[in-house]
Amino acid sequence: MKIALVNPSWRFDNSIYFGCREPHLPLELGASQVLLEAADHEGRIFDGHLFQKTNVELANEVAAFAPDMTVVTTAPSYLFWRCAPPELRIPREFVMALGRRGGQLVAVGPHGSVTPQTTLAKLGVDVVVRGECEEIVAKLAEGHALAKVPSIAFEERGTVQVTGEPAATRFVDLPPLRWSRDWITRHHHHHHRFECAPSGPGAEVEASRGCPYSCSFCAKIDYRDRYRRRELTPLLQEIDALIESGATYIYFIDEIFLPQKPLLDALIDRPIRFGVQTRIDLWKPEMLDLLGRAGCVSVEAGVESLTAEGRAYLDKNCRLSTDELAERLVHARRCIPFVQANLIKMAEDDPELIRAWRSTLEAHKVWANDPVPLYPYPSSPDYRRLWGKPDDKAWERAHDHYLNQFQNFSDIQDERPLPLSELECQCLPS
Repeated sequence: MKIALVNPSWRFDNSIYFGCREPHLPLELGASQVLLEAADHEGRIFDGHLFQKTNVELANEVAAFAPDMTVVTTAPSYLFWRCAPPELRIPREFVMALGRRGGQLVAVGPHGSVTPQTTLAKLGVDVVVRGECEEIVAKLAEGHALAKVPSIAFEERGTVQVTGEPAATRFVDLPPLRWSRDWITRHHHHHHRFECAPSGPGAEVEASRGCPYSCSFCAKIDYRDRYRRRELTPLLQEIDALIESGATYIYFIDEIFLPQKPLLDALIDRPIRFGVQTRIDLWKPEMLDLLGRAGCVSVEAGVESLTAEGRAYLDKNCRLSTDELAERLVHARRCIPFVQANLIKMAEDDPELIRAWRSTLEAHKVWANDPVPLYPYPSSPDYRRLWGKPDDKAWERAHDHYLNQFQNFSDIQDERPLPLSELECQCLPS
């Protein structure tokens, strides 16, 4: 079977989107491709964002490939499944441009994982995959009756059928993803790197998936939840191939990059720099020293709240005090060029306390962001605290709540976000 794996041409005007606007490797599609090819299918990735194609141009390229199945993602790379654009206008734009020229149409991503019926209706696709997609895409390629494929939603005789819970892949033995030199050469962006200008291409890599913690704001209940660590051999083979293709920097997209001494030891002698997102309270000083020696140049550390009460409300399960967190961040900065402490807007945190804490850290060259207001993603515990289990209007409810609650948004939000109905005016049955 021929399968087109599509990352649409993204744009984010008037969107509530906390992720990076630059192109990143579509790792979920890369993982799907290696599993499809292992089963003797032909999978080809079409990336409108990286290759700067319009969605019309992208649709025409997919149609020329004449696939039996076309898979389109609803978020720009696994890196941003937890903070995806709430609206589905971009994948819908691609689906409308493609029409029925791509065989069976399949949507993957966070939207269909939590609200499958709504995603089916808005996108007009044949199938929605729930949860982590790569193994389910491979099962769909086997050609079984849809009712026998787990973790999907589809319409049959006017009724939406949902088969089981969202999928969680094995992941641990995922083969090395393969990206051609042409792809890597186009990847100019070094995600979350600030200590120097890029000296060569960047890339993204996944060393682990999921998180053992359940912070209230984290949108991961329906996908990328259970923590798994990838086997070291295929992971290093993938990194070595990226280096061979010219990459000088990689960003580990792991929800939480936990201390992994074997991996860090292996990276010390490799000509690569890297960035991670993690929790600073999980790193002892000696492991932070090793992280720096291994080539880490960027750490994004979730602190979220400056009070024990605030961290408890967020279910952080943090065992360090605020002063101890600051000490650990300062230690990290001694061996890592850029260290950021992430803060969330919390009623429990006094603005003067925040200003003083940020000033203290900045004196030690640690950057702490201006606290960002929370968006209650439907796959987060926060959403369920407010409204219970997500229904067909979950995204609209979360979106309206966010717009009504805040007048000032994140520092990367240049325009006031529009209501979801205006952003999704194309997401209607054709």
